[in-house]
Formats: sequence, C-alpha cells, structure tokens
Amino acid sequence: MAEKQQNKFARMVWTVTEENFFKDEIILEFHSFVRIISGEMRVVQAERSYTFGAGDTLLFPRNQLSAVIKRPKDGQPYKAIVLGLTTDRLKEFYTANKIESTHRVEYSTKKFDRHPLLDGFFASLNSFFDLEDELPEDIASLKIQEAISILRALDKSVDGLLTDFSQPGKINLADFMEKHYMFNMPMEKFGYLTGRSLSTFHRDFKKVFYTSPQKWLTKKRLELAYYQLSEKKRKPVDVYLEAGFENMSHFSFAFKKQFGYAPTSLT
Repeated sequence: MAEKQQNKFARMVWTVTEENFFKDEIILEFHSFVRIISGEMRVVQAERSYTFGAGDTLLFPRNQLSAVIKRPKDGQPYKAIVLGLTTDRLKEFYTANKIESTHRVEYSTKKFDRHPLLDGFFASLNSFFDLEDELPEDIASLKIQEAISILRALDKSVDGLLTDFSQPGKINLADFMEKHYMFNMPMEKFGYLTGRSLSTFHRDFKKVFYTSPQKWLTKKRLELAYYQLSEKKRKPVDVYLEAGFENMSHFSFAFKKQFGYAPTSLT
C-alpha cells in the first residue's frame, strides 16, 4: 500500500492499495474524515460491518477497534483521501467558536450522502497532492476548519463526537474481549483499550479466563471461523481474515489442529 502525506500538521494522506487486498487492524488516535476515490473498503467492528465504495464519504471515530480490508474493484485500485481531525485541532476550533455540544456521544462510523459541499471539499484536497512542496501550515489549518464546518453543516450531532476528548478508562475485560477477540493486534493494544498496562492486562486476563490471552484468542477465532463455514456456508478464503488470522496457511494449520480436518472440508 502506498501513501503520500501532503501535510504533517493537518494529517492529510492520499492512500493507494494496488494489492488484491490489504488488511489491517486499526485504532485511530484521532478522528478520520475519508473520501473513497475508487476500490472498496470493508470495515469490521465488534457489533457490525460496513462496506464502502467509490464516492463514499465517512467519518471514523478515534479509539475504535476496526479490521479494515481494502480491495480493488471494477479494475480500479483502492484509493482514498484521509484527513485526520486531531484532538488539538478540534479543541482549537470549538474553543475559538465558543461551541458547546448538547448531543449524545455516538462512537460509530458515520457515512454521509453525496453533497456538493463534500464533493467540492475533497476535490480541493485532491489538487493539493500535486504540489511539490508541503501545503503551507496556515492553509492546512483553514482546510481543517472547513472540514469541521462542513461536518457540522451536514450533521449537527457530530458535535457530541468531536468534542469528546476523554481517553479510554479501565473497563470490564470480559465484555470487551468477547466483543473484540477477532481483531488481530498486539496485546499492548488490547491493554490500552481496556485501560490497562500490558502486565496488568495479562494478570487480569488470567484471573477472568483461567488461560493465556493467546490460547483463548486462538480458540475463539477458530470457533467463529467454524460457525461461518458450517452455518453460513462461507468459503475459507472469505473467513480467515475476518476471524482474526494473518494468512490462509496459518488459519488452515490451526483449524486442522483444533478440529482434526481442513476448513475446506466444510465447504
């Protein structure tokens, strides 16, 4: 996957994926405003999944665990423009404009319908990537303000999300792991999202589940894959990534070790 960053201050990135698919588990440290130019992106979260295509515009909340699968579609590679809305920038905007939100915080991915404001905004961003020099900081700052203003014009409820500057606190470990076990990421990240250091995460995990995180995660992911194959009649190649495995060979080996036969025998 290739990326070109236009402005480090604005967190403005143009991303291209030429591979047949690219998968990553992400936890964004800031909200991301995204326009997909071509290709397809599937986002798998704990309680639902989304599929986005060319022309779609979305807002990803920060600190939300997601598996993101990017693929070419209709002969075109995955391309997108990503604008990061950092906490510092948001505080600056809402303080300067004396805006206080009364909306409930909704940490879910928002998809926006096509709109001239969105089309014009991302067209202007796209033109900046032809610059040989970095976009000047004062212009980048104006584009961030413009992005926030457009989001608020289209959906005032985004204020609740954009003005929530809290960090993850210590939460119920069992509930979190039961919802997020299919995400393949370092234990440090699981610890962070549950409000724990790595050592505390391991200690608390052993108390709750009576086994190590890795053994428990592998078992849960295989059970999910088995259900998808046997009940939903999906193919192994369509299951292993969403179940949390890095590649097909690792999945096939672990599946056969657990159940005694290859995953392909269920299809």
